[in-house]
Amino acid sequence: MAIPRTLALALASALLALLTGGAAEARPTDPGTGVPVLLSASSPPASRDSVRRAVTATLSIPAIGLRELPVVPYDGTTDDTGGTRIQNRGVAASPRGEHGGVGPGEIGNYLVTAHRLSAGGPLRALPALRDGDTVTVTEDGRTHVYEITDTRRTSFRSERSLAEQRAPVPGHPGERPTRAMITLSTCATPEDDAAGNFWRDEHGNPEHRIDKIGVLRD
Repeated sequence: MAIPRTLALALASALLALLTGGAAEARPTDPGTGVPVLLSASSPPASRDSVRRAVTATLSIPAIGLRELPVVPYDGTTDDTGGTRIQNRGVAASPRGEHGGVGPGEIGNYLVTAHRLSAGGPLRALPALRDGDTVTVTEDGRTHVYEITDTRRTSFRSERSLAEQRAPVPGHPGERPTRAMITLSTCATPEDDAAGNFWRDEHGNPEHRIDKIGVLRD
């Protein structure tokens, strides 16, 4: 028996509320599907024109044995309150919008963050990625393959460093993007602790994050 559309949308709202820790009915919805869009707790209401579809992608990295990690999009910036809440559920978070990045396969910087030690540590082996390793992202039935080309370190205590991480061209704020790129980011807790740096932000993040940069290959 088919499920009525209103019941289906109510179930979708309840699921998103569980994922984000808040009430989904207060969030803007996708104009095409009516499904609520994931927002960070600190984000202002989005206009219908700026709303992106709340489609969860999957991330696979063969070199470190990672397969089909869910990547949840939200309106915000890397490792903010909403993004951290998503990561705490053992999945990856992808900030979009004015201070975030683009979607998979789009020109610009596709930002993906996840925990290394807590919540199952899905990106525990990310630092082991080498140039030439591949990252596969599937969304909406389309598969995008990125090739790792660089490694960066981001400091939460440096506005310049954060701007470089979040720039449309990673590492180059103000530069106009011409390629589809990806930034995979996770904490540098073991490295910071080993260096005697025990600083933490309000979410428990250490000062530094390890970022792997990739370029769309196909």
